[in-house]
Amino acid sequence: MAGGGLAAPAGGGTHFEAKITPIVIISCIMAATGGLMFGYDVGVSGGVTSMDHFLKKFFPTVYRRTQEDELESNYCKYDNQGLQLFTSSLYLAGLTSTFFASYTTRRLGRRLTMLIAGVFFIIGVIFNAAAVNIEMLIIGRILLGCGVGFANQAVPLFLSEIAPTRIRGGLNILFQLNVTIGILFASLVNYFTAKIKGGWGWRLSLGLAGVPAVLLTVGSLLVVDTPNSLIERGRLEEGKEVLRKIRGTDKIEPEYLELVEASRVAKQVKHPFRNLLKRRNRPQLIIAMALQIFQQFTGINAIMFYAPVLFNTLGFKDDAALYSAAITGAVNVVSTVVSIYTVDKLGRRFLLLEAGVQMFFSQVVIAIVLGIKVTDHSSNLHNSYAILVVVMVCTFVSAFAWSWGPLGWLIPSETFPLETRSAGQSVTVCVNLLFTFVIAQAFLSMLCHFKFGIFLFFSGWVLIMSVFVLFLVPETKNVPIEEMTDKVWKQHWLWKRYMDDEEARENGVGNELKNGHSNGFDPASQL
Repeated sequence: MAGGGLAAPAGGGTHFEAKITPIVIISCIMAATGGLMFGYDVGVSGGVTSMDHFLKKFFPTVYRRTQEDELESNYCKYDNQGLQLFTSSLYLAGLTSTFFASYTTRRLGRRLTMLIAGVFFIIGVIFNAAAVNIEMLIIGRILLGCGVGFANQAVPLFLSEIAPTRIRGGLNILFQLNVTIGILFASLVNYFTAKIKGGWGWRLSLGLAGVPAVLLTVGSLLVVDTPNSLIERGRLEEGKEVLRKIRGTDKIEPEYLELVEASRVAKQVKHPFRNLLKRRNRPQLIIAMALQIFQQFTGINAIMFYAPVLFNTLGFKDDAALYSAAITGAVNVVSTVVSIYTVDKLGRRFLLLEAGVQMFFSQVVIAIVLGIKVTDHSSNLHNSYAILVVVMVCTFVSAFAWSWGPLGWLIPSETFPLETRSAGQSVTVCVNLLFTFVIAQAFLSMLCHFKFGIFLFFSGWVLIMSVFVLFLVPETKNVPIEEMTDKVWKQHWLWKRYMDDEEARENGVGNELKNGHSNGFDPASQL
């Protein structure tokens, strides 16, 4: 789907024979539990930070402020840097760890990197559930952040490489689906643990993160590594056997030879991070970074982190706030399922552009309602207005969940060539976590100062990112992952200027571009 006249047409590339085998489905489901862990961590923090016993133990200043009747502003109840650090420290740790994860993903494989992530998650959960002071709490969040960095590096690559081309988008979105299920699970857990007498409900909320942590760890022991990764590390026969097993056919020679050639070209690149800055890799890098920045500036994480806190600020009572957060979590899950069924039919661009209109409209409506009904000293939202706010939040969340949520991870994972794929994914994760950290650390302060205008702030960014997609993001559906250069980038009205054969020749791979036609395909598709 071209959503506008400026996209490169996605005519598709070579069609390799592949069945949708049980081993592929099971492997993808197992790997995608990394998203379940990430989602649970996103969802649980907002719930526990609205629990009185948690605030009283770790953030007494915030607790006292929430109990005061006379406040400078309703929007400033939760404005506290320490409280925001509890949430955002996870993303700062993830940002740092992703550079180490890039090394392990390339040298040790996607599977082992997921196992390392699972171990970090389990240790972090133990620290958080057993925390007796703020230091233990932050250390636990940092360890969870390391898990996020490793998981978000390896899982999208694993899913993109193991899936058959025709359903690559849908299977890759399993990662985002698990993120949304994790957020919903966390909201439901928070709803019930908030009712526990004795003040230990928050420990249960944080401790139950161990469920997806164990699933990821066990799953990474059971799955096979991707053929791309095995071949890249010189294990050609093992890679060929795995390819035969996951494709469910013996007719794998064309795809296998393409992977071998891609690996050969990749091995000529000694410094993948430096190579990312080469002219021919700039389009992928620019789009990957922009998608991550824009994904955060939709405002989605601000809403998902702090949904219970946000609804409390708007005058909902505690139970109603958690209940409303659970509703938005459920909408998130259902809408991501919609994306799984439509992304390989309607295309990436259509979903991004349609969602831009929907998100812009819903945020403007929310801002208008809050501007009229929620003042500094009055948060009396009548039932009809309260329902309207929840409906608009759900409208916003649904649009994000079938577009910017999954596609922000899918598009970068399928567009980088093999020689820079691990490095490119590392930069993608790093930029995502950097801006997730910025939003998490700043949101409650922004809410205090911008008030209802925060939704206008995010809606302005939605408008900017929609224009960016319209002009600069090409369609990638149904294009084999190792043929993106020829079939996508060299066909785009702007990015084709960066696919310079002369520069590639100067960097040592010109022979492949000009003369190499070994194995029946054009090696230029590997650059």
